[in-house]
Formats: sequence, structure tokens, C-alpha cells
Amino acid sequence: MKKIIFIITIISMMSMILPPEKKITIWMCGDSTMSIKETGVYPETGWGMPFVYFWDSAYLKVVNKAKNGRSTKTFISENIWQSVIDNVKEDDFVFIEFGHNDESKEKTERYTTVDEYKSNLASFVNQSRAKKAIPVLFTPVSRRKFSKDGIALETHQLYTAAMISLADSLKVPIIDLDSKTRGLYQQFGDSTSKLLFLQLKPGEHPNYPNGKEDNTHFSELGARLTSQMALKELLSLYPSLKEYLVKPIKK
Repeated sequence: MKKIIFIITIISMMSMILPPEKKITIWMCGDSTMSIKETGVYPETGWGMPFVYFWDSAYLKVVNKAKNGRSTKTFISENIWQSVIDNVKEDDFVFIEFGHNDESKEKTERYTTVDEYKSNLASFVNQSRAKKAIPVLFTPVSRRKFSKDGIALETHQLYTAAMISLADSLKVPIIDLDSKTRGLYQQFGDSTSKLLFLQLKPGEHPNYPNGKEDNTHFSELGARLTSQMALKELLSLYPSLKEYLVKPIKK
């Protein structure tokens, strides 16, 4: 009996250390809040940058196709989406996070109405599914904006609501980063939450000699905490992805 228990224990332990059976890719589609930054704009950091370090690259590859200033409209018109869908394969994940630039009425080349936004998102979802990939919608991360009473305010009401509505109608998994990041800002408070963003005093960093006050784009800290929230929500939706995580180094 002891021998049987020993064998079962060994098999169980082996199943925990065996590599994943299939290599997959996560394709990240979005705007500047997610994108990879050039060193000349450091410490501005897209949340897709730290996100890559969660994964064992031998079994899961992250391809960050997010670009600064893109909306669903320009992501399509510039053929960035086409470069994703041409290469995505079965069981890959396709992350879709847009909204900041879709809602910019003053920039007509980017702007989409709420209905156009939903239509473009639906196209991304349906094309991903046609390739047997797994689309996951992400509501746009919140901008930093507080009321006089210190309450973190919504900054994407129409577009976040539109994405949530679409997710419900198409039965698409969705991660509400708008709500999650707003909760993070509230936790930090009006003043301290500036640490999460590209906020610099004149002379504080050589890339911004005149300083910078940006309530949209993250600092390293803001990007890292946002990526951690995204990972937590993703693993709650797809627990099997835990086997693709980098194994902690034992000291």
C-alpha cells in the first residue's frame, strides 16, 4: 500500500513540473497605455511591457502590437490588425484594449462613434474566433481624475459601457481595467496616485527637462501594478495559464 501511495505521489509531483503541452502566443492589441515605449520617453511605460515578464518564454510568447495614438479605426486602417490576424493561430490569446483615442473627437483621423467602436471590436472578436484563437476584451485603463472631494472619477463612461455591452452580447471574456485602475488610484489617493503616472518636476529627468504632468500614461510603477491586476483577472478566467508562468527562483 505504501508503495502505491509513493508512486501516486511521484506521478503527481511530475505532473506539476512537466512543461505545458502546447506553445501559445498572447497578442496584445491596443494604444499607448499598453504599448512598448522607446527609451527616449522613459519613464513612460505601457502596461504591456512588464506583463511579458510573467511568462516562461519557452512556452508562451507575448507579441505586443499596441501602438501609441491608435484607435480601433487606425489599428485597422494602418493594417496593424491585419498583421495580427494573419499570424494568430489556434489557442492563441488576443488581448483587445482601445478607447482613449476612439473617443478623441478633436482628432478626426482617430475618432470613432460608439457604434463604430463596437462594430470594430466585434470584427476583432469574430476574426479571432474564426482562427480558433481566444479574444479577451479589456476596458480602457482609466485616466487619473479626482473630484474636489477626492473621489476617483470615471473618464471613459460611454466607451467602457459599450465594450461591456458588446462582451455580453458576444459572450466574450472581459477584464474591466477601467474600474480596476480607478480603484487603484482611489487606494493611493489624489496626491500619491501621481506616482503611478508620468509626472515629473522640471530638471527631475533628462528626457523631460521642463517636467511633465501626464494623467494618462503610466510610470514604471503604474504599469507594473496595472499588469499585475490584468494578470490576476486573466488567471481567474483561465486558470490553466498558470502552467505558463515563470517559476519563482528558490533561494
